[in-house]
Amino acid sequence: MAVCARLCGVGQSRRCRRRQRHNQQDHGSDSDMDEEEGERIVGETQSVTGGPENSAAAGPSVAHEAAAEATADSASTVPPNPQSLLDLPPEILVEVFSSLPGTELPNLALVCKKFRQILNTETIWRRRCTEVLHPYRHILGLWQPDIGPYGGLLNVVVDGLFIIGWMYLPPHDPRVEDPMRRRPLFRIHMWESNKVAVECMYGHKGPHKGDIQTGKKDEFSTKCNQTDHHRMPGGRQEEFRTWLEEEWGRTLEDIFHEHMQELILMKFIYTSQYDNCLTYRRIYLPPRMPSDLLQPGLFKGTYGSHGLEIVMLSFHGPCARATKLTGDPNVPAGQLTLDVDLNRPVCLPDLVHQRSIEELSRLVLGMHEEAQREVQNPDVAPQGAASEGAVAGGAGAAGLESAMEAQSESPQPGPSSSSASSEAQPFVLPLGVMTRNEVYPRTCKMCFYGTGLIAGHGFTSPERTPGLFVLFDEDHFGFIWLELKSFSLYSRLTDRLAHAYAPDMERFEAMLRNMQSWTS
Repeated sequence: MAVCARLCGVGQSRRCRRRQRHNQQDHGSDSDMDEEEGERIVGETQSVTGGPENSAAAGPSVAHEAAAEATADSASTVPPNPQSLLDLPPEILVEVFSSLPGTELPNLALVCKKFRQILNTETIWRRRCTEVLHPYRHILGLWQPDIGPYGGLLNVVVDGLFIIGWMYLPPHDPRVEDPMRRRPLFRIHMWESNKVAVECMYGHKGPHKGDIQTGKKDEFSTKCNQTDHHRMPGGRQEEFRTWLEEEWGRTLEDIFHEHMQELILMKFIYTSQYDNCLTYRRIYLPPRMPSDLLQPGLFKGTYGSHGLEIVMLSFHGPCARATKLTGDPNVPAGQLTLDVDLNRPVCLPDLVHQRSIEELSRLVLGMHEEAQREVQNPDVAPQGAASEGAVAGGAGAAGLESAMEAQSESPQPGPSSSSASSEAQPFVLPLGVMTRNEVYPRTCKMCFYGTGLIAGHGFTSPERTPGLFVLFDEDHFGFIWLELKSFSLYSRLTDRLAHAYAPDMERFEAMLRNMQSWTS
């Protein structure tokens, strides 16, 4: 009941608590009697209304109908000429008190012992919480905002007295190991007027009036009614400097790369025009299957001049896929950034040969050509894969297991130090491959052939380019983009996200298809 009272924005007043302690000291025996009588009143009320769980789960309309029936049934027990509220049966008083503003209930508890006992009835508080949460209960969970190519990650949770929408932001580039940053975009709570209030939290002037619309399933929109609260005294220049420090942790003078300056300025102009008036679509975390190579979920990854972006790693039979939740003007949010073939492991050579980009290209491009032939002739079985450092196995766990065995047995140029996938093997980036993180893991578990999505500005001429997927451990993986001669490092998000997992794989895959259509 205390949690329900806090959620409704009320609680016991200090006077009420002082009086209760005083009564308990002076009338110790009365305290026990009060508890017993309170339990009896709760039992009577719940037996008539069907219990708080049933009425709350059924929604406000069903709860009100049950209450009306309870009132009618209790009419016969009402005294012929009641002189005061104290003469009314407890179930009728529950209905009366339930209709009062929540902020008045603590004062009502001071009137007499009977009122205080009745106000301990959970039915009253459960009904009030249902009234508060009912219009917004469907927005709890994970959402992706429609901000053009940039996307985002919103988590809506019950937080203390409020329902708050937190926007999750990646750490400052290139610190991929740092925790995620959070920024509140809106909050919902109940005022003393017994009305639900929606407040916009965007900007630097504190909460102000906002609105939320929940018309469509798995979609809702937010609107700020006082966008002047988003403006700063110094105009757009001050707003840009403040945004740059929050978004990138630096000033424009610290960024010497001209192309990077253009990308940053473009993102500020594009995202600031929305003024927190956004549409959100529900997203799910992937459920884990026994055959998954590692725990699927959300990761932060480096994307060159675009900074850090959030991707969702999921497994689909013999494939691992990373989908962008945040994106950029080249490859927008919602697109499949990495597609990894778990049936094509790559056995790394010794460290000397690993430093050669030519040797890595030979291994990966050989598999890429073979994969292309299979697409053109799906009925033709692959041949000669093992000689190029790859083994094709069956789909799912069986194929992965055979691939793991072959990875430790396939010979490679030079004195090979490769071992079974369960053991760490030395790893080093080839010379000439650029990385935002000079500090990266120097051992890995497994490597696989895969493709990464690249495109021109505005997602023009998209194509999948071959690369190497490197599994370092349960929480880290990387991808070497051969054509770009670039390395991306990914680190797992450690935040606990409630109401986030897909009910089944079918629903998750349908969500992925919808995500790609939003930005295609």
